[in-house]
Parts: sequence; structure tokens; C-alpha cells
Amino acid sequence: MNTQTENLKEYSQEELAAQPVGAWTGEAHRRVVGSIRAQLAVENLTQPHWWTLNHASGAPGRWTRPTLTARLAPYDDQATDFDRVYDDLTTRGWLTEDTTGGMSLTEAGEAARLRARERNLQVHHRTHEGISQADFITTINVLRRMVANLGGNGNLPDDGK
Repeated sequence: MNTQTENLKEYSQEELAAQPVGAWTGEAHRRVVGSIRAQLAVENLTQPHWWTLNHASGAPGRWTRPTLTARLAPYDDQATDFDRVYDDLTTRGWLTEDTTGGMSLTEAGEAARLRARERNLQVHHRTHEGISQADFITTINVLRRMVANLGGNGNLPDDGK
């Protein structure tokens, strides 16, 4: 545990119930995504690189540039030029495209994906410290409901396979 979690104060149910969910979800988002991006940067990767590696690994040859861009763009908050990401991964020798445009990882690309996965798992484990699986599941279900209540899609993302 780190110093911040060791000094975590206890509050009454009333104090906690009065907290602004937007402020806390925003702060959680910035912290989690910032930690993930920092770990990926060690491998000279961005989140869109990571997303591409995962999709190409999970369904070799299925994703083309247009279909993968359409799939990933809703999650992008950095105005990413996805063609530049695909070109970068291809230049590195990590991604190939077949004659139909289907993308697949090379052995080097899969090795890079696994390295990045380990870095992301470190963030995942740190994020989950002191939180039971039941509490985490409840949190996800509460957030899903909030999203749906406000007109969004509260369903889990389709894995695209």
C-alpha cells in the first residue's frame, strides 16, 4: 500500500452519500488512465497502440484499418490519427496487413503486447488494492446503471470477435 491509501480517512454514510459522483469518477478516470498511459509510454506506446495490439492479437486478420478505427474511435479522447498508429506498428515490425487489409501481429508484436499487458496489470493490481471483488463488481454495476440512466450504453463493450 502507498501512503495515500494508508491515510485514507473514514467518513459517515451521510457524508459519503452527499459526495458528487462526477468529481470522484473524473478523478478516478484521470488517475487510472494516467497510470496506464505512463506505463505504456515506457514501451513508447499510446493507448491506441495498445488497443490495436489487443484487437489484432485477439482476432488475427479480422480487423482492417477502417473497421478497427470505427471500433476504437469512440474510446479515443486524444484526437488520434489511427492510420499513424497502424503505420507506426507496421514500421516497428509488430503489425502486418494481408492482401484484404486484415491486420495481424508478428511475433515481435505479440511480445510487445505481452510486455505492455504486464505493465497494465501492475496498474490494475494497484488500482484494486484493498477492494474486494464483490465491491468492485458493485461499483461497475452502479456506474453502468448511472451511464444508462443518463442515456448512455450501460452494457459491457462487445469484444469484437
